[in-house]
Amino acid sequence: MVIRAEYIWIDGTEPTANVRSKTKILSNAVEGLDQLPIWGYDGSSTNQATGKDSDLVLQPVYYCPDPIRGGKDVLVLCEVLKTDMSPHPSNSRAVLRETVKRWADQEPIFGIEQEYTLFRGMRPLGFPENGGFPRPQGPYYCGVGADEIFGRPLVEAHLDACLRAGIAISGINAEVMPGQWEFQVGPVGPLEVSDQLWTARWLLHRIGEDYGISATLDPKPVRGDWNGAGAHTNFSTKAMRTSYDAVIAAAEALGRNALEHVRNYGFGIESRLTGSHETAPYDQFHYGVSDRGASVRIPWQVAREGKGYLEDRRPNANCDPYVVTRLITETCCSALA
Repeated sequence: MVIRAEYIWIDGTEPTANVRSKTKILSNAVEGLDQLPIWGYDGSSTNQATGKDSDLVLQPVYYCPDPIRGGKDVLVLCEVLKTDMSPHPSNSRAVLRETVKRWADQEPIFGIEQEYTLFRGMRPLGFPENGGFPRPQGPYYCGVGADEIFGRPLVEAHLDACLRAGIAISGINAEVMPGQWEFQVGPVGPLEVSDQLWTARWLLHRIGEDYGISATLDPKPVRGDWNGAGAHTNFSTKAMRTSYDAVIAAAEALGRNALEHVRNYGFGIESRLTGSHETAPYDQFHYGVSDRGASVRIPWQVAREGKGYLEDRRPNANCDPYVVTRLITETCCSALA
């Protein structure tokens, strides 16, 4: 049986990496990760190598059914290696792997809320084609109706694709700005949530091709009095899931390491974390119960039940989840050790 395997990887574009992919034909259906061969590509065309030494290696690390092609075809997420089989400098997943091993006994799990904005051409969906702006924010969040919601067919197609792929997608909703949406992945472990989020991002961009619509992860796609786009990150450890004191200790640890986190939570974070539009200023830190203007929110249910998780509201939509989950795991698990 001949199948198609879509090899997906993260490139070296700065300041924000992109996903790339190409198709490999395999002679048999895949029944395990070890049946997926390594492959190669031209790193000089992805901002990861020079033309004089351009070969890079794709090492499969996660695969799932291809919901677009169907059948036995698969999507294959890969780490990028150098030809000596060591991790490429752009390979942030390899660094996360070591963090996961170090703190495995604390059983960290994550859920990431990926916001994004749909564009047709140069304007977000829902913005007048002849220029100007739509009605102010208010009716769009979780709204319904053709005068308030834009792009739902693409969003539903993406949800269906993620479900068929076996991605741990846990919900979708329209967001505060017209043409802005969110999907959530998790709760699963740090590597799992990051692998699946990157795969879900690839699916979003790929399905957008069929609709002539692009999805941007820009943290502030429209300047002015409009919400930005984040990747709110929910986190817990075994201790946090049984003790409110551990939740507070994790929140306070994030505050002590706030600057390093903000620096690595996505390019353009200053444009989004302004203190307005449900954000805390990027250069300040505070946490609070049920506070969406906080850097870190503790849900009211957690405070009432005395156990649970916290939400780091600072990561940008364009963040690298491998970096975000690594930093949160290291900061919180070391404080709880």
